[in-house]
Amino acid sequence: MTGRLHLVSVGPGEAGLIPPQAIAALEASEIIVGYELYLRWIQPWIEGKEIHSPPLTQERERAQMAVDAARAGRQVALVSSGDIGIYAMATLAFELMREDDAFDVQVVPGISAANACAALLGAPLSHDFATLSLSDLLCPWGWIEQRARHIAEADLALVLYNVQSRQRQQGVYRILEILQAHKRPQTLCGIVRNAYRPEQSVEICTLAELPSRPFDMLTTLVIGNRFTRRRRDWIYTPRGYGNWDDAEAPALREDLPAQALWVFSGTRDGNALARQLADQGHRVLVSTASAYGAAQLRQDYPDLPLVSGRMGLERRRQLLAANQARAIIDATHPYATDMSRQLMQLADELNLPYLRFERPDTPLPASAIVCDSMAQAAERAIETGRRIFLASGSKDLPGILNSPGAGQRDWFLRLPPDPVQIERALALGIPQDHICAMQGPFSQTFNQALWRDWDIDCVISKASGVAGGFPAKAAAAEALGIPLIVIRRPVLEYPVLAGNPEVLQMLLQEMGLSA
Repeated sequence: MTGRLHLVSVGPGEAGLIPPQAIAALEASEIIVGYELYLRWIQPWIEGKEIHSPPLTQERERAQMAVDAARAGRQVALVSSGDIGIYAMATLAFELMREDDAFDVQVVPGISAANACAALLGAPLSHDFATLSLSDLLCPWGWIEQRARHIAEADLALVLYNVQSRQRQQGVYRILEILQAHKRPQTLCGIVRNAYRPEQSVEICTLAELPSRPFDMLTTLVIGNRFTRRRRDWIYTPRGYGNWDDAEAPALREDLPAQALWVFSGTRDGNALARQLADQGHRVLVSTASAYGAAQLRQDYPDLPLVSGRMGLERRRQLLAANQARAIIDATHPYATDMSRQLMQLADELNLPYLRFERPDTPLPASAIVCDSMAQAAERAIETGRRIFLASGSKDLPGILNSPGAGQRDWFLRLPPDPVQIERALALGIPQDHICAMQGPFSQTFNQALWRDWDIDCVISKASGVAGGFPAKAAAAEALGIPLIVIRRPVLEYPVLAGNPEVLQMLLQEMGLSA
């Protein structure tokens, strides 16, 4: 007798969304194999049948059980939620089949998480889109980041699966950071939890707001593209974009100098570099990502031309081309590696000279606990202290606060007086009296007084150099006997690197870019 293997999709969990073909396959099967939760949804059609439900982590065992039964001549249904061919069990079944197997196979398509969540949000996937799983159990994390970067560069709408688990807290925030480097902060997004199941929740927000949100494995994120729009309580992506040049993007202002050196600045020393270049007779245009950075530049150097805002790769490309930029000078923060990669890419595409200006590093204290990432630093801090001071800004807060054990610690934060950063910290649950909103850098005396008053017993800092006040932090921690956890600087292969303005001016002259 020839067996038959039914690969059955039962959708998101609502009986009304189970395909009729799936019901027919279940009724025709003698044996049902599936995760226990999925079997609850199909209970009316599997009464009295032989049921096998190995636990969630035993996917291969479930697939092998179904294939063996079909090979023995039985009618068997291997059941999966969503669509069994999308991040699900069909692949395992095909891997376990042999070329000489004679049993029939039927694949029953279903409603995937992407389809289900998109329907609850409106129609955000009406044009080209991608899906990306953030689980690194079966795919190296480096591949996931690389794929996210390419998806973001293409400005595809995106559905993120397996967003966050107890063991994998930080990854989603890293992916959102990559997306923000290429997509606009106002890109419309959806957060869907438990789609078509009890406790369903649906929220629409912007890409800029996503990093302040907590997630879990029951959450699916839908990220729009730059054309995605909102209508009432729905979002949709037009099928035909019409103006592909995106006329809604702000035009380059006529008061900005043409053929300028574009200085991408994220720090006060970057602004000072732009001032020096202007004083030497160069046409300079400064680009800052945040409104706070723009306000800082206007306060210190009000006469320098400025373009401000998180624009994404495509808009920067348009502006550099429209301005006939002479060169890209990357004076962004030492830890803003995604931005540096993007600027190198733009320089290559537009055939522009690229020069990296980076503040000098300083030696790390012998007593410092040195880490390679913020996730590692958070883990060590939770092991080391109970009242932990973050001298690293608000950008990494979501990942830190979602680290295992973070809820049993008191977190203290120093931020620039930037309303966006302060609101982000408050939204994540940092108490108002645990936030110091002041512009640095700070002296050793100030650090000691603040940490002593707050009874701090552990400090996390980036190796931000003299310009970022790192030596003063290190000295204060040593004087108070507080463990200092330092996140070492990321290493990038810059094609041209200058550590001070004089070297950068010399390099400009060598490139024929004299004033």
